[in-house]
Amino acid sequence: MHIKRLGIVGCGLMGSGIAEISAKAGYDVVVVEVTEEFLKKGISRIEASTQKAVDKGKSTAEERAKALGRIKGSTNMDDLKGCQMVIEAVVEKMDEKKRVFGILDTICPPETILASNTSSLSITEIACSTKNPERVLGLHFFSPVPVMRLLEVIRSIMVRDDVVEAGVAFGAAVGKETVVCKDAPGFIVNQLYLPYSLVAIRQWERGLASKEDIDKAMTLGLNYPMGPFTLMDFVGLDIHYNACMAIYEETKDPAYFPPPVLKKMIQAGHLGRKTGKGFYDYPSK
Repeated sequence: MHIKRLGIVGCGLMGSGIAEISAKAGYDVVVVEVTEEFLKKGISRIEASTQKAVDKGKSTAEERAKALGRIKGSTNMDDLKGCQMVIEAVVEKMDEKKRVFGILDTICPPETILASNTSSLSITEIACSTKNPERVLGLHFFSPVPVMRLLEVIRSIMVRDDVVEAGVAFGAAVGKETVVCKDAPGFIVNQLYLPYSLVAIRQWERGLASKEDIDKAMTLGLNYPMGPFTLMDFVGLDIHYNACMAIYEETKDPAYFPPPVLKKMIQAGHLGRKTGKGFYDYPSK
């Protein structure tokens, strides 16, 4: 399948990152948001990120201008009609994703590939909200999208082989290393990562060590780029919690059930870097 025009639903942290790398790779991109305010924030994020790349010498001003020129913002889902692939990157809630895919199924021609950037939800369930589930797959990018090298390509039991192959080819075209995974809760990375992060919280809660020392132990002892508390703050504690609960609700595996302190922090609005406070404080926010 030849993909020339790419659609993205959602221009938050993930959607804007996917739009950026896709435009840099030469794709024409249509990114849709629910309001002009959210769209403006997303486009501003792309402009800032691409300028940062220029400042660091990773891109030229000319390359930046060309990439930005390939991105069209919209608040109208009908503008996705001419896309050969559409990637959903909305909030990590099954009802909302199914609503989006139901709309895409009526707007996009049968040959258009529909993909979800979900980090943990069932691709099969999402696909069943459409009349053409064989064209639906998962494309799980990692944050920050312009930096992280991995793309998980998720295949449901219904998806066609050529759709999966197109997803792998797209990943390569935007500079990602791809892995193909069956549709299972949390896929590869989050099945391994989420229990590890919750163990770290429990270690801290029972006084085994401070947050700082647990983070230091994992960065220096295992050469991880970030410790678990720093990474949870970076991702967002609400996103982290929802991913854990999504896997727990499907598997009932207690390894994925978040400690109560995580829910309390979310209730208090301590979501990590984006709110200025999580496990650590970020005064600049």
